[in-house]
Amino acid sequence: MARKRKHEEHLNAEAWAIPYGDLVTLLLALFVVMYAMSSVNEGKYRVLSESLNEAFHGTPRSSRPIQIGEQTTHGIGGAPLSPPPRPRQEPAGTGVPNALSRLAAIPDPPGLALPLSVARPNDTARPGEREALRRIAREVEQALGDLIRDQVVTVQRKQNQLEIEIKTDILFASGVAAIAEPARPVLGKLGAILSAFPNPIRVEGYTDDMPIATAVFPSNWELSAARATSVVHVLIASGLAPQRLSVTGYGEFRPVVANDSIASRNRNRRVVLVVLAGDEAGKADAGGPEERAEAASGEAAPAVAP
Repeated sequence: MARKRKHEEHLNAEAWAIPYGDLVTLLLALFVVMYAMSSVNEGKYRVLSESLNEAFHGTPRSSRPIQIGEQTTHGIGGAPLSPPPRPRQEPAGTGVPNALSRLAAIPDPPGLALPLSVARPNDTARPGEREALRRIAREVEQALGDLIRDQVVTVQRKQNQLEIEIKTDILFASGVAAIAEPARPVLGKLGAILSAFPNPIRVEGYTDDMPIATAVFPSNWELSAARATSVVHVLIASGLAPQRLSVTGYGEFRPVVANDSIASRNRNRRVVLVVLAGDEAGKADAGGPEERAEAASGEAAPAVAP
């Protein structure tokens, strides 16, 4: 009788994957632990350190800094570092005024002088320049007295500049930048008066908040700049030198009043001629009425519309 052969067991060719997976898992856990130990949260470390100090030494009477990292006790060349000076306690009630008084008492270094524009920012114009602005204001008030009484033109004198504001209703039609024919004599009078003085002039254009989107003027930016440029061309034709003129367009973003009514929008649509004192063109602010009101104190002018 033949003997029954024993069944051979099959070898598992993928048995190596089990210890390999365990090894990779252990390595991953090792790197995670090492990364967690290397990343120290300074805030949590300080809280833990203070808690341990309070537990073993009691509550500290004063806050003590905690040194993080190695403390450097030697400087360059091995020289010992001196301890930092303790801040001097200020008496109660001194604060900023006392610090300012000490700062003012420090003398300036030799050869370093504080410019006049920093020492007295609101009084940079010389007396002769301010007198020239007063003369320009008087001549403009005499030439445009009817328009000033009708509140179409406003003249405002300041220490460093003179502002001549013209409502755009007499200058332009709605949505255009071409000067209206009845307004050319008015600008011609202004140009004839200003051409007799060497002061630089900045022409600023403003609009209301009504949106505009045409092929010529995609927004109120272009419209305000184009209107100011049109005024500049008329002033040049009346005798003003182009080198004295500059153009600025603010669109609807510098309103005098809120655009909540027809009268308010009419007031915001304007062109302002800013006559600067002397060489103030290079250092004058390019801000609107709010910035200019803060930068220069105004002088009341007679026969000027509010």
